Amino acid sequence: MRTNLDNSNKEIELYIHIPFCVKKCNYCDFLSFAPDTFTNDLLTKEMYVNALCSELEFKSRIYGNNTVTSIFIGGGTPSSLATSLIVRIMDSVHSFFKVAIDAEITIECNPGTVDFEALSIYKSLGINRLSFGLQSTDNNELKLLGRIHDYRSFVNSIEATLKAGFDNYNVDIMYGLPGQNISILHKTLSDVTRFSPKHLSVYSLIIEEGTPFYEKYNDDYIIQCQGKITSFLPKESELCEMTDFVKAFLKGRGYNQYEISNYAKNGYECRHNIGYWKRAEYIGIGLGAASLYDNVRYKNITDIDKFIKNWSMSNPISEYESKESLSDDEAMAEFMILGLRMNEGVSADEFHNIFGRSLGDVYKENIHELIQQGLIVNEGGRIRPTSNGLELQNIIAGKFI
Repeated sequence: MRTNLDNSNKEIELYIHIPFCVKKCNYCDFLSFAPDTFTNDLLTKEMYVNALCSELEFKSRIYGNNTVTSIFIGGGTPSSLATSLIVRIMDSVHSFFKVAIDAEITIECNPGTVDFEALSIYKSLGINRLSFGLQSTDNNELKLLGRIHDYRSFVNSIEATLKAGFDNYNVDIMYGLPGQNISILHKTLSDVTRFSPKHLSVYSLIIEEGTPFYEKYNDDYIIQCQGKITSFLPKESELCEMTDFVKAFLKGRGYNQYEISNYAKNGYECRHNIGYWKRAEYIGIGLGAASLYDNVRYKNITDIDKFIKNWSMSNPISEYESKESLSDDEAMAEFMILGLRMNEGVSADEFHNIFGRSLGDVYKENIHELIQQGLIVNEGGRIRPTSNGLELQNIIAGKFI
């Protein structure tokens, strides 16, 4: 496989993880903590940011000659941090890394955790994209999910966003919720799109182990996956109907589906996430953050006390929970699996440029079988998923594992 051995001549992405929330949601299994997790929440946040900045400085000695083309500050709820701590993080990024002038810089926010003053500070730091974790505009659904906000809080946050001068923002919407129907979903989509956000992430609920929803709904979820009659969750046929409704509704309002769960106005696709799906190289900073560099995948440790201790030493310890060098076959399989999440699919020319091999030679039989199944098409030198293929990603992925 062809690799770029000159580490000073690469474009990379930065992901920065903020593992703090105002409250842990009922469906969430992300690496995040509510304030009551710590004896002193404010002190823990300050110590964590100190460690984060130490990691940024250390990692810049390895990766700092590269150009950062996108930054994503995710969580958790990054907007739950005091703005002074966000300032420290961004100052460290710009001090230690070369950030492209046109870099896309996103921060995740919860409605109700930002106001005009905070958003204005974000804007002054070069942050140019926001991502709001709304999920629903139905207050009963928000309460069921364990969200801290109501619909009015979302409206206030969007009004502050526009006043602060942000044009580019995403809104997360979740469907397939217990007791949900097309009518409620229609209202949420209508409520959100009247603000004309440039980007929407719309995805169905997944019941994750270790969450309150798992305890309450996992048996129903198993039944749903089997196509049987459910007690709380929408039936499988209703979930498929919701998926088709989302696509048609958003298409009618000028949103292009460019990935399984992501829709955008022209030119506003999330560059950072596209980088993941195209296997761009990225460096993860913070607790549990993942990296991909020189065909090696890393994952930072997930013990927050140990993370803070390691990076607070005079000689910091860079410790990983996992580190895996990928073979050529594994890298090519990832390229196909991730690339076929996007409507544009994968390019045969790009495959050859990266791996020095012909896509048709390496995956001739796999591609033929998937075409026969109606899950992909081969058009103009690109292998693209069909509409059905986008919904049956497990089958497509299985052909390349």
